[in-house]
Amino acid sequence: MKNIDTLIFDFGGVLIDWNPAYVYLKEFRGDQEAMSNFLNTICSWEWNDNQDAGYLIQKATEERVAMFPEHERLIRMYYDRWEDMLGYEHTETVALLKHFKEQKKYKLIGLTNWSHETFPVAVERFDFLSWFDGIVVSGTEKMKKPDERIYSLTLNRYNIKAEKAVFIDDKLENIEAAKKLGIHGIHFTEAAKLKRDLNMLGID
Repeated sequence: MKNIDTLIFDFGGVLIDWNPAYVYLKEFRGDQEAMSNFLNTICSWEWNDNQDAGYLIQKATEERVAMFPEHERLIRMYYDRWEDMLGYEHTETVALLKHFKEQKKYKLIGLTNWSHETFPVAVERFDFLSWFDGIVVSGTEKMKKPDERIYSLTLNRYNIKAEKAVFIDDKLENIEAAKKLGIHGIHFTEAAKLKRDLNMLGID
């Protein structure tokens, strides 16, 4: 375990907070149930995932409006106000990232499911994204986690040996996919636990 030389970070849920509720809860006048119904059926998580895999936002929006014309205003709001859904940085996790950057012992790589059209907004807002030695964005590659191909692409592009890498993600299915390729995986829930899990791998 002492041979680990690469830390691969997911972004959303690990380093960056993003939540459509920041926009839609006000639009639904605080009605959580109505908002959840809209986000589960109209502008669903699966629909958003499609854009993370490289589908064009404008095309996706027009198709959704055609399907649900009565919700046109709310549908267009999803990407028109996407920047307002981008919340804060997870400061404790970013502090850990800074620690590893300053150590200069590990290659730091980002592997994120994110639309290539909206990712530049995050780059502009969060300075710590410049600390990475490389970033793989699913929307650019037109494949997303947990597709094993995107892990293989990351390993090959940055000359990473799977057994010497740790992947950190808040979604268990993404961790399991990485493990199948021999990458050490840590399921992220909070920064304190991440630090303990890293210590168990000999990383401090």
